[in-house]
Amino acid sequence: MSIRNQPILVTGAGGFIGSHLAARLVELGGRVRALVRYNSRNDWGLLEQLPREVLREIEVMPGDITDPFSARRAVQGCSLVFHLAALIAIPYSYVAPAQYVAVNCSGTLNLLEAARAEEVARFVHTSTSETYGTAQYTPIDEAHPLQGQSPYAASKIGADKLAESYHLSFDLPVVTVRPFNTYGPRQSARAVIPTIISQALTADTIRLGNLQPRRDLTYVEDTVEGFIKAATATTAVGRVINLGTGSTVSIGELAELILEILGERKTIIAEAARTRPEASEVWHLESNNRQAKELLGWEPQVPLREGLTKTIAYIRAHLDRYKPEIYNL
Repeated sequence: MSIRNQPILVTGAGGFIGSHLAARLVELGGRVRALVRYNSRNDWGLLEQLPREVLREIEVMPGDITDPFSARRAVQGCSLVFHLAALIAIPYSYVAPAQYVAVNCSGTLNLLEAARAEEVARFVHTSTSETYGTAQYTPIDEAHPLQGQSPYAASKIGADKLAESYHLSFDLPVVTVRPFNTYGPRQSARAVIPTIISQALTADTIRLGNLQPRRDLTYVEDTVEGFIKAATATTAVGRVINLGTGSTVSIGELAELILEILGERKTIIAEAARTRPEASEVWHLESNNRQAKELLGWEPQVPLREGLTKTIAYIRAHLDRYKPEIYNL
């Protein structure tokens, strides 16, 4: 399948990865429809930060995936669907678990049913490495057991299984991509890297949660290329595919590296208020990306230090968009 001239839907296009994906699809010649969650301000989220010449090429459609009529309207006329819309913040899932089920499970069901009715040629579903929970073995391959260690993870497991069921029951051409921790420009401060950088640029102390968990960090441009390859590779249909680097860094080490790049020496502390419940903490996420290499021809290209340097430059230039003085759920 080619991207050029394809009518493409991107759900969650106002978000971090979604906005990067929409822009890249325009660059590749796709006819992009961007579904953003309706609000009375007509705020298109992070799409607002795209260059005007790129945004002009995107059909922005406000809607809500929890409404089946809205989902069907968004999918109509599209041959390719990238489904990224989701609630993703783990700490907020402890506060509002029903909302996570409504958006991540029921919303995904609405889109799958719409895609089946409209006979789309490919449905790329977004999973998360959080569905694996704390690793039973490393590196984690796609056969690793799924563990719902947070309401967020449980809701995404449910969504993944719905996507699997639509492929097996109705032969819907679904590919599930499972990104590990994606980072880069435009990511919000509810994620750890912008949290560290925004505090490092404005305060003498870096306040984090647990410093011991290890994460596999992938730069957003690499993640986006993985999505696109999953949409175009004939070997990908019906598969779950990890997108990760295969290397890890602890949160504490990550903070030290960011301070080193900045040329700063600051105190790093772990605050109880920012720490997950002990049984809910995921201690080690390290990707086995062999399937991505074999099925998609995908490998990450951006080293961690280079990606962090680009991210620092973005946050420094847009510091007014961050609230480093508070804990961002």
